[in-house]
Amino acid sequence: MTEIYQRLESELEEKGEIMVKTAGGEELELHTHNVEFEEDPYIKIEADDEVHWVDANHIAHYWIHEEI
Repeated sequence: MTEIYQRLESELEEKGEIMVKTAGGEELELHTHNVEFEEDPYIKIEADDEVHWVDANHIAHYWIHEEI
């Protein structure tokens, strides 16, 4: 597995929600209930009325929301 794929899967499992920004600038919100980690490096994200398949290698960065 690629490093970013593993990190995203691990962070999502731990936090329950993460935000990602693709190399193309699109921001997506990932939740444990709407994401499937398919064959590496692909991540399936089910949004309201759309389904996205994202190549984890094209994630520019990710972040989480935390209350301070």
